[in-house]
Amino acid sequence: MFSPMLVNGNGEVGIEDETVTRWCLHYMTCPACKKALLNLSKRGADDAVELWTVYPRHSSRPPAPKEVPAEIAEDFNEAALVLTMSPKASAALSRRCLQATLRENGYTQNDLAPAIKAALESNTLPAALAENLDAVRNIGNFAAHPMKDKQTNAVLPVDPHEAEWNLEVLEGLFDHYYVQPAKAAARRDALNKKLEAAGKPPLKTGTGA
Repeated sequence: MFSPMLVNGNGEVGIEDETVTRWCLHYMTCPACKKALLNLSKRGADDAVELWTVYPRHSSRPPAPKEVPAEIAEDFNEAALVLTMSPKASAALSRRCLQATLRENGYTQNDLAPAIKAALESNTLPAALAENLDAVRNIGNFAAHPMKDKQTNAVLPVDPHEAEWNLEVLEGLFDHYYVQPAKAAARRDALNKKLEAAGKPPLKTGTGA
């Protein structure tokens, strides 16, 4: 049975019956882009209000840095976008994004766990990042290979904070593999231009001096 609906002068559609949980759809036109903005609110019996933006969808995390390859950035951004709606879907996308990132940087193993192991054994990652990468192996496997509780035999869920941790580790890998090398290259290029203008030879590749 549906409760009666009302539309008020503020552009809101809601449930009229105050004896039930009240849902309200707020809509307006963005003054900048002229597109629709839709928010959904829920007011419970204790007058506590929850609010969600339902259109356009957006993520609370910043997008992948511009230095990240487009295909990998797309998976990361989508994983961040669906995090609150489906941690399981977010974790699955993060897992694929993680494997693509490692593969692009030389770890071409067919499965994610061996690729992570190879990355860790290379001893090229900062200690904190390596420790977190090692820890997310089990979290990443939840999405593609459901794990069961040994006592209850129930499939273990992917909690939001676990899926979010995947994204945080990916951000660390993006910084290590893409952002910092790009910044270093830009600094070298700028210094080489100064050296060239002064009639001096450029920096030797790979020495940093």
